[in-house]
Amino acid sequence: MVFSRRGMIKGTLATGAVIAAPRGAAAGVPAPVERWGLHEVTLTGPANGNPFIDVDLAAMFSNGRISVAIPGFHDGEGTYRIRFSPPQTGRWTWTTTSNAKALDGRTGAFDCVAPRAGNRGPVEITPDGYHFRHADGTPFKPVGTTAYSWALQSDQRCAETLKTLAASPFNKIRMCVFPNVASVATHPFARTGSGPKDWDPGRFDPAYFRRFEDRIRKLCELGIQADVILFHPYDKARGYSDMARPDDERYLRYVAARFGAFRNVWWAMANEYDNVESKSVADWDHLFGVLVAADPHRRLRSIHQIDTYYDHRKPWITHASIQHGAVALDDGRVHPHRNFAQKAVIFDEVIYEGNSSKRWANLSGEELVERHWWGALGGCYVGHGEVITNDDNADESWLGQGGRLRGTSPPRLAFLRQLLESVPGPGIDPIQQFWDYHLGGREFTWYLRYFGRQRPIEWPVVLPIRATDPHDAYCVDVIDTWNMTIERLPGVFQMSQLNTYDSHDPARPTISLPGKPYMAVRIEKMGKPFR
Repeated sequence: MVFSRRGMIKGTLATGAVIAAPRGAAAGVPAPVERWGLHEVTLTGPANGNPFIDVDLAAMFSNGRISVAIPGFHDGEGTYRIRFSPPQTGRWTWTTTSNAKALDGRTGAFDCVAPRAGNRGPVEITPDGYHFRHADGTPFKPVGTTAYSWALQSDQRCAETLKTLAASPFNKIRMCVFPNVASVATHPFARTGSGPKDWDPGRFDPAYFRRFEDRIRKLCELGIQADVILFHPYDKARGYSDMARPDDERYLRYVAARFGAFRNVWWAMANEYDNVESKSVADWDHLFGVLVAADPHRRLRSIHQIDTYYDHRKPWITHASIQHGAVALDDGRVHPHRNFAQKAVIFDEVIYEGNSSKRWANLSGEELVERHWWGALGGCYVGHGEVITNDDNADESWLGQGGRLRGTSPPRLAFLRQLLESVPGPGIDPIQQFWDYHLGGREFTWYLRYFGRQRPIEWPVVLPIRATDPHDAYCVDVIDTWNMTIERLPGVFQMSQLNTYDSHDPARPTISLPGKPYMAVRIEKMGKPFR
């Protein structure tokens, strides 16, 4: 495997690439690379034997303040690559180490410059642990979708999916490395025969992975996060997710070296991990250790279940990815997941919008959008999926193969995303979650109340404020989440104490509502306008 066992010892996509100079000589300085862009070193080395197993390669990158060891990988026919995403501006130098003489002791340098507009860096977890932000501090509010094998379809179908995504509200997409439905690209490993299991886990097919990373690059150009699913239980005929442990380890190191420098990559260790019968929880724990060690860029990491929750409190999990068909029916079911995980939570699967006979793919657009709003009110995030077909074949839908969207939820999710991105601070947190307020937001700053399928004709403007808390003036917006309108009510609400726990405006104790479903109310402190 092209990976240094010496370890990771210290701790629009612009790409700078360099062909290294002869061994021991300094390479010519390539074009500058933007911060959080991708610098690629290309080397020529051994092509005989099995370079995927026989050759170790890594490079130490340093800017004089920090040093980072980056693994390399074999890209076929004696070509080796090392990819690095610089976290700081300035001059970076690098030196390779390898057990192959032709690759050892190579040196070079490049300059890292300020990021271009639109490059905010990779997504990370906020200091409070419950939300997301880019490396430059810009909040990231995930409104994601799932299209498992879109990247493995024909070039024409992939282009259609990218065009759809460009016009969609989605800023994250879950996608499988291994095919789970009918696909054009199905062989990540070298073939040894014509049978479904006639492949060599010790030899990757570089063309397969080049094709996949091309899709990652194109997503990055659109500003979309690629949530890369590494294993899944859906293709037992070929058995890519049932390899022996050494082969699993080699695969993880290879994808980490190939994909990890792309700033839009997230790692999803498995989809429905508990249905992969060949692996135990201990196996998954071990593989997370391998992935963490192999990924010096420290991309986000999760794992997704069908029946048995993984312990998301484990230190290698950055955020919880959860499947739950009934969790987002109100905020009271949502926020306990934050409390137990003690981390950011994305309900990546809450049942999909669709016309399928399957129970997991038959929500109306209204029902799916409602789940997104309840999830937001509970301080979590919800994912989209669509299974709308002419013949009840879920595999040939957006969920399975991408293409175009046909449902009614995406425009309403665009409206929700716009609202989420307008709120001050890192995101929505539940307020007084153990009582019956159904409020999210930021205490004493702004509040959001969602009514779901209820049809209230009025609402008492009561906020959980005690006598010693600030009693400010607020303005109120009435939001129709389905028709995508926001109406600012005239005047202000000057809060005063109502009882031990609550405040209201005695001059305006209630507001009128239209008696329709899917309404919300936003209460904002005067002088704190939304962006």
